Amino acid sequence: MAREDPVKACDDGSRDLYGVATWDVRSPLDGIAVSVHRALRAIGRAAAWVVVVVALPLALLGLSAVGALEAPIVGGFVVLSVVPALLLAAYVWRSDVTTREPFGLLVATFALAVVFAQIAGAANGVGGALRAVPVVGPIWFFYLVVGPVEETVKWLAVRVYAFRSERFDAVIDGAVYGAVAGLGFATVENALYIASAVDAPAIGNFLAAGEGIGPRRALAGPGHVLYSAYAGYYLGLAKFNPERAGPIAVKGLLVAALLHATYNTLTLVPAAASTAFGVPRLAAFLAFVLLYDGFVGYLLYRKLARYRTAYRAARSEPEGRSIRPERTEFDP
Repeated sequence: MAREDPVKACDDGSRDLYGVATWDVRSPLDGIAVSVHRALRAIGRAAAWVVVVVALPLALLGLSAVGALEAPIVGGFVVLSVVPALLLAAYVWRSDVTTREPFGLLVATFALAVVFAQIAGAANGVGGALRAVPVVGPIWFFYLVVGPVEETVKWLAVRVYAFRSERFDAVIDGAVYGAVAGLGFATVENALYIASAVDAPAIGNFLAAGEGIGPRRALAGPGHVLYSAYAGYYLGLAKFNPERAGPIAVKGLLVAALLHATYNTLTLVPAAASTAFGVPRLAAFLAFVLLYDGFVGYLLYRKLARYRTAYRAARSEPEGRSIRPERTEFDP
């Protein structure tokens, strides 16, 4: 395991690298992350073993449900639905200014995300009972179940394998593997949604259902990449700051889960706008996704750009600039 991130290794101590290659408790969110980490440590390792024992059976059951992918039409819709997420993951991969990640580690991370997605599906099924609570039930479901569970399983896809590799040798690598985990999760989620939507014998029904669900799943995929890339960046930061590793990783998961749950909650807005103003529902949803994912994408872009600036400055490249520390997640 690498002992220091390359930015931190080259720094002379004159720059504040908080949120780039170092971390300490500064914002209220930092304090919350420390408290949540303490609570999680109290639970012990039992929960982790439960996840490991349950993961494989759930994966086999869940993946068997995608048997409809044997139909070329369904597989085609699935491939098309993940193109936006794939392009976004490729952008994050290209943003790594250090060294390119091994193809084998990227594939393994993708595969683990596909496997662990089944845990999220089971948890969402159990937690779905919260939806029955009038008015606030769906919101509780998104913030207490969907956001935390789905972001955690994508995080695990990075943590259990790629994180341990010596090739994971820079903070920004966490964002790359996180993006790939998000792509894997989005792929299997889209496959399940599309396969269930086109579960009809007639080819006409296949096409009609696929054309309806495909664009919506294509718009949902990029969010998975963005949220898990954000959490992955903090996992990378945790690897190279072992004395604060727990709270740092928790902070990344908290932010990712919050962004994810807020997205799910706000998806009610396009439907309401469509009804109120007579706008086509897909157009309203597209506008919403562009605005929300654009905001989250800007947060991620800013974080990756800070790292690139720090890396170039540390290596004394001409384009290196002074580094402004990131005090909180949402500073302008």
